[in-house]
Amino acid sequence: MTEPLLTLSRVHAYYGSAHVLFDVALEVESGSLLALVGRNGAGKTTTARTILGAGVRSKGSVRFDGAELAHVPTPQRARRGIQLVPDDRRIYAGLSVRENILLGRHAAPRDEALPLQHVVSLFPLLAPLLERGGGELSGGEQQLVAVARALVARPRLLILDEPTEGLAPVIVEQVGNAIRLLRTEFGTTVLLIEQNAAFALALADHVAVIDQGRVAFTGVRDAFLADPGLTERFLTI
Repeated sequence: MTEPLLTLSRVHAYYGSAHVLFDVALEVESGSLLALVGRNGAGKTTTARTILGAGVRSKGSVRFDGAELAHVPTPQRARRGIQLVPDDRRIYAGLSVRENILLGRHAAPRDEALPLQHVVSLFPLLAPLLERGGGELSGGEQQLVAVARALVARPRLLILDEPTEGLAPVIVEQVGNAIRLLRTEFGTTVLLIEQNAAFALALADHVAVIDQGRVAFTGVRDAFLADPGLTERFLTI
């Protein structure tokens, strides 16, 4: 049996002395999309940071492509093919859109970065913005740039943290279309972290629910949808 591309086992995570994740176990199969959903503050973003080894202290096992990542620095995890699009986007205001996107090349394995125009073709709204400054963009435009920057590195695992938050419907649609193209064209594996459950479930193969730092459900999407009580217990605000 083939090992999942990403496996978390008995993972605990901390900010200082604050214990945030408790005994988390997740598997993400190669080529699949796992939607990690839950209420605000449930531990979704901390899970993403733990996978990338960024800004959080953790213990337990994080395996990627069969290799343990416990002692692998964050930049090396990125070069192995893990890219995170954070919820705060982190667009450089003093750089152009073109320059912001091309920064993603530094995380790509040698000679494997995607051409800029290939990435822009996934987001038609970016084409007229390439020379605009990052500080001149709307929130939705910043989100597209952040996703495009991650894609330049041609990730094997793309982690999207709340990619639709605060976005207009036309931008949400483009983000969803780009995710679908990534999977069909490149076979990219996606971990989608979302409070917008409808958006996530429309794309997902598998669903994991996190609640108060613990995994409360994992399974295929149809199993999640078949139990309306899951939404009521863990997603309803």
